[in-house]
Amino acid sequence: MELTTKSTPTPARVRVAVLDDHRMVAEGISARLGSSRTPIDVVATVSSWGALLSHAEFPVDVVILDLNLEDNIPVSTKLRALNSAGARTVIISRHTDSASIHGAIQAGAAAFIAKSESTETLIATVLAAAEGTTEFSDAVRRALADFQNAEDPGLGRQEHRALVLYAAGRSIKEVASDMDTTEETIKSYIKRARRKYRAIGIDLGTKNLLRRHAIREGWITPE
Repeated sequence: MELTTKSTPTPARVRVAVLDDHRMVAEGISARLGSSRTPIDVVATVSSWGALLSHAEFPVDVVILDLNLEDNIPVSTKLRALNSAGARTVIISRHTDSASIHGAIQAGAAAFIAKSESTETLIATVLAAAEGTTEFSDAVRRALADFQNAEDPGLGRQEHRALVLYAAGRSIKEVASDMDTTEETIKSYIKRARRKYRAIGIDLGTKNLLRRHAIREGWITPE
């Protein structure tokens, strides 16, 4: 009688690309994933959107994408392209305000993770994305809940106009000229507007965060 043995199927390898315009960050993430005893193969580590699309290994199973690439290409455009190519996307960012997280998920990201999270959390998120499921950390879940429950910030008409003009790239001096008032008044409008947004869980404390929010809200269009 011939005996047969059952072999255990080899788990499928997950091909991953890392895109961050800070080269040391991208290489650090790749090293952390590459040294893990998981079915993850980092096949591309790049620092620009064009380098990812032209890479010989693209498309991949999962792309780890920095939300804050300074290339003036909206994250929604990147996500549409990656989804069309059959790649799932894990967004990473230093900023974890509720608007950024919600915007990325709504635009088609499979997951969102803060750069401060552990390697174990990143690995779990990548593997879940590869399987077509979603793995959110507690911090991300709280931020999404905060966004859903957020109230209108209640900006005054002048506060809103000053914020929109400033988000569009005008200087404080130019905004003051457009609104026929003083620079100090404009600074006060913008400061109050940011404070009101912060009160509902939306951080607009930097020019970059403000610009991204303005694009999501349709106040301005990407160049």
